[in-house]
Amino acid sequence: MQSPDEVLNEKVAEWLAWDKTKETKEEIECLKARKDYDELSKRLINRMKFGTAGLRAPMGAGYSRMNDLTVIQTTQGFCKYMLCTSPDVLERGVLIGYDGRHHSKRFAELAAAVLVSQEIMVYLFSEMVPTPLVAYGTLLKNCEWGIMVTASHNPKEDNGYKVVYASNGAQIMSPTDSEIEKKILQNLQPWPQSWKTCNLRDHHLVKDPLKEVKTLYMKALGCLCTNRELNKQTNLRFTYTGMHGVGFKFFKEAFISVFEFKELVPVKEQVEPNPDFPTVKFPNPEEGRNVLQLAINTAIASCSSVVIANDPDADRMAAAEKYGSDGWYIFSGNEIGALLGWWMVKLYKDKGRTAQNAWCASSAVSSRILKSICAKEGINHKETLTGFKYMGSFASEIVRAKKSFIFAFEEAIGFMCGPTVFDKDGISAGCVLADMAVSLNKQGLTMRQQLNNIYEIYGYHFSINSYYVIKDACVIKKIFDRIRHLGEKDGCIYPTKVGCYSIKYVRDLHVGYDSEQPNKLPNLPVSASSEMMTFTFEQPPVVMTLRTSGTEPKIKYYSEYIAPAGCRVDQSAVKSELENLLSVTLQEFLQPEVNGLIVKDYD
Repeated sequence: MQSPDEVLNEKVAEWLAWDKTKETKEEIECLKARKDYDELSKRLINRMKFGTAGLRAPMGAGYSRMNDLTVIQTTQGFCKYMLCTSPDVLERGVLIGYDGRHHSKRFAELAAAVLVSQEIMVYLFSEMVPTPLVAYGTLLKNCEWGIMVTASHNPKEDNGYKVVYASNGAQIMSPTDSEIEKKILQNLQPWPQSWKTCNLRDHHLVKDPLKEVKTLYMKALGCLCTNRELNKQTNLRFTYTGMHGVGFKFFKEAFISVFEFKELVPVKEQVEPNPDFPTVKFPNPEEGRNVLQLAINTAIASCSSVVIANDPDADRMAAAEKYGSDGWYIFSGNEIGALLGWWMVKLYKDKGRTAQNAWCASSAVSSRILKSICAKEGINHKETLTGFKYMGSFASEIVRAKKSFIFAFEEAIGFMCGPTVFDKDGISAGCVLADMAVSLNKQGLTMRQQLNNIYEIYGYHFSINSYYVIKDACVIKKIFDRIRHLGEKDGCIYPTKVGCYSIKYVRDLHVGYDSEQPNKLPNLPVSASSEMMTFTFEQPPVVMTLRTSGTEPKIKYYSEYIAPAGCRVDQSAVKSELENLLSVTLQEFLQPEVNGLIVKDYD
């Protein structure tokens, strides 16, 4: 029995004709036999959209999911795009890595099979690797492009396909993503050779870059280490978790062999790759104590003072530190950014290098603390849009201009220490943090104490960030359109006041408006495909940003109280004042109950 929808019938027939993987083919056949037309429509009518982060979706049958056929289709389109825009790809090749998730290795091999069918050289890692090694290896091997098969810190049901590393070693940016998307849609039918992965590793166009890339990556990290003798002698102990991902093997080598620490205490239940992530619901260390508790328990049992955590593909890093007799402080991404930013700038200046040609960067939703540090130390600072594709690309430009790039960070626990990798790198960041902790310990300081020292010198910066989960994505436009007209009663367009709080400036990067600029045009790029509004308040000195997520059904909010340098503040009073402002503003702007938003409490 067929569906009354002829378009759906055509898509079902098309899938069954094209898919050669038994499990996913049977999945569609079962849905057809059950006459589950609603589910078939969800799977087959709408495709995954290819964006600047590539693809990310649940695994399963259908064009809206990650599976063998959609990976082949994506690679075929990407292949045609490469051959049109960068013919040197035949010789320079594409580097492919994959993480430890279900089907990641299979997806990587299918991508390689498609590429070699078109005579493109492929550097395919022989084992699972962290994402930073793909970014580093793409530059090292002088490849035109890199592919990483990963869903990063998403739930176990998901996987992803990141065509994100162009020949400058940074993630792709628009409009490259939409141009690749067009080629994908023009090359949906699988080519005869695209399924052929047998004996792939023996193909004359397939090389394994693992040994060379890992060796030289570790060597490059050596320049970030400053305290090898201290590291050898320190009594500080460090506990590490890789969140069931691929980080442990590589982090341990960097930690022990490069930074020369004596030992690293692993969270045994979490350091080996396991695609089911059995000990955590969400393998994202950014979630705080809920996912770090097992690591903290291990640290307590082993008398460790510091916990370092990577997400499953090891491009992000979280940290916690013991205080008192049994307390543990979990640093936010902004706080780690403050510590690492201060440390990297200090190391740069301690070498006597000139500040005028040196740069740092942070995203528009991250703490302004790095900007404050740079201003006082005479270092240039660049604010970018959200995402390391912007910071990595900017850093690459700075290095190509023979200038110095010191540090970049994003509040979502992403850090780039120096120009070794033009992307966030949780391995190098974790090692640098440990190196810094040992140096501070030698001076009788903890990282938390040094954080307060930073605030005293550069001004107290306090952030509260979280998000609302959206049940119905259609309400997003309604919410932001309403905010744009809240000021009409005062003769303006945008709101000028919320409760008792006066708004000084509004920046709207969806439509291209910034009231702080004389010409009312923002300095940052405008994006009609996403929402991002920033509000600067008169008093208290707060900046708050609302934005939509590019990969998840969420509205995220970011807020920061920014005190002037040298100004002493009551930190508990600041926290209370910011919480009050947020409560009033989010209720007025987002109307969570009316719009069915589900709040995620901040830690």
